[in-house]
Amino acid sequence: MDFDLNIPVRVRSGKGVVMANAAAVAAIGKRCLIVTGGSSAKKSGALADVTAMLNSVGVTYDVFSDVGPNPLLSACHRAGALARDFGADFLFGIGGGSALDAAKAAAVYAANPDFAPRDIYTKQRKPALPLVLVGTTAGTGSEVGRVSVLTDDATGRKKSVSGDDLYPVFTLADPTYTHSMPRGITVSTALDALSHAMEGYFTPKCGDIPSLFAEKAVALLWAELVRLSETGGLPDDDAREKLYYGSLYAGITLAYCGTAFPHPLGYVLTENFGTPHGMACAAFLPAFLRRAMQHRPDRAARLLDCMGTTAADFDRIVTALTDVAGITMTDGDIARFCARWDESVPNNFRSTPGGYGKEDAAKLFKEKFGV
Repeated sequence: MDFDLNIPVRVRSGKGVVMANAAAVAAIGKRCLIVTGGSSAKKSGALADVTAMLNSVGVTYDVFSDVGPNPLLSACHRAGALARDFGADFLFGIGGGSALDAAKAAAVYAANPDFAPRDIYTKQRKPALPLVLVGTTAGTGSEVGRVSVLTDDATGRKKSVSGDDLYPVFTLADPTYTHSMPRGITVSTALDALSHAMEGYFTPKCGDIPSLFAEKAVALLWAELVRLSETGGLPDDDAREKLYYGSLYAGITLAYCGTAFPHPLGYVLTENFGTPHGMACAAFLPAFLRRAMQHRPDRAARLLDCMGTTAADFDRIVTALTDVAGITMTDGDIARFCARWDESVPNNFRSTPGGYGKEDAAKLFKEKFGV
């Protein structure tokens, strides 16, 4: 029954939460760099609300909007240099997971002017500049976590950095900013959130408190994913709110527990086949659930009960929503993809029920995509 829980981020939520917290944001500093992607911050209305709020309290800002999907080290490094040259006291990340992760990395580079791009993985650092984050998708959980997932320009591989200094000072969570998401992004980010909750639920770190968040998350997320699979359309405003809060609960589970094998395997699909991150990870959830049912049957039964589904229906619906049937891998491809795990076993594998290894990954790739 004992636990040690420390997730040091202040989350304030609700419609109009950005303007309502103008004074709190202004207390952080007088100059900030806004880090966004190409469109979601504008389409959602979040960028307009943030700039209006900053103007209302006299905070001077500049905008870096050159963040693409799966943010590159080079782009984050440029953003950090801009923040430093601008004299930013803090950074404001607006967008989906890519923009929020980029803001975290830029905050590191801004505070460490001697860093080359890849140094973020290897060198000890001074604490990142303070962060305020506003999410515009319902899935990544980055706005409540301490991890930034980045893509190495040289290798094309995704790799994460983490630290308590990457927790935001504030997360301003307004679900209305998710209303402009198209169906594809809505489905993929919801699947990402489901992956966070499910994978985290079976890690050794998932005690009573993160379990509560995970169980609440899967109940909200699964009901809406079922509707998305049945209707083929977009969710209404009430469903959008459920998806968003489900993603926050899943993000808290992620921040405390981490993930299991679907995430590193999902990186392979994203890097080599362009599969959106959430769908890439969720493509392996049915296999993950089967493994959980084998090694932790009582806990798997509890999770299915929270979702109100069966393993068979779970497999059918997730398979339909992920739509990765067109991907094929030769034996040579599989050997090349799995070579990334030759030197070290990722923590995600160690956190998997029953353990996991390179051979398990190769077998699953073969079963799902082999030719």
